[in-house]
Amino acid sequence: MIALLAAGVLSVLGLTGGQDPVVLSPEARALIAPVSEAIEAEEARQAALPPPVDVSERLVRMGQLDQAARRVVVTIDLSGLPEEERQAAFDAMAAPIQALDDRLLAELLTLLPPEGWFTIDRYGERASGAAFLIIQHSDVEQWRRFVPVLEPLALAGEIDGQDYGLMYDRLAVAEGRPQRYGTQVTCKGGRWVIDYENLEDPDHADERRAAIGFVGTLAEYEGIFARYPSCEED
Repeated sequence: MIALLAAGVLSVLGLTGGQDPVVLSPEARALIAPVSEAIEAEEARQAALPPPVDVSERLVRMGQLDQAARRVVVTIDLSGLPEEERQAAFDAMAAPIQALDDRLLAELLTLLPPEGWFTIDRYGERASGAAFLIIQHSDVEQWRRFVPVLEPLALAGEIDGQDYGLMYDRLAVAEGRPQRYGTQVTCKGGRWVIDYENLEDPDHADERRAAIGFVGTLAEYEGIFARYPSCEED
């Protein structure tokens, strides 16, 4: 569930602000330090393990790295920082995640099987899900490549349908189209909410979610974000 929720939030946050450099205060540096620390701790943990026995185990470890910092990011509240420092703090917090994402993507693409994806029956649920997370955290080019690959696999039950739904929605939002499953949230009134104005046929969204394998309704999904730190509208 952390992966699903983080995917919804982080997709609407830019990784680079493009603003003039801002020197971060000690308070800001202390707030964002747990992100890099989480990555370093997971890398150290994995370095102490024996080499992975197969591609599945390698993918699982890659997925654990992908999630290490994201589990921390969603708990960090930058709203107490001065306005002029918030974007710089976010950029600094996001930089090590972006670098790791790039590294994991490059590694994943070297492992891609001839059939085009890591199915559950061959690689296991955790490995298949880890591969999805890495592609989901890449870029539009990769989403366009893999959404058509994942759709028939999701319909056939060979991958987690939620993975396909998340990637479909992220690509749709990136291309300026309505999302289909309501997985990508936006900031309104200081809270993360589903953008129903940019959702296909909202009255039947829960039916579509259930058909592809989502657990829980849109209302239940949105309700979980009430526990997240406040956000700022663009």
